[in-house]
Amino acid sequence: MIVIAGVLLGIVYGGWTARRRGGKGADMAQWAAVHAMLFGVLGLFLTLILDRMLLN
Repeated sequence: MIVIAGVLLGIVYGGWTARRRGGKGADMAQWAAVHAMLFGVLGLFLTLILDRMLLN
């Protein structure tokens, strides 16, 4: 669930950042995709860390 939340948060944050910088639709899509991947990977690592800490 943390990974999915990270991806969704990345999409929103990336689109918002591109719009704030004056980007067009393709810019917003690219920024949203990159941030979604980045936040998804961070969410994956967070999930792994929490899993190892709480289940050991």
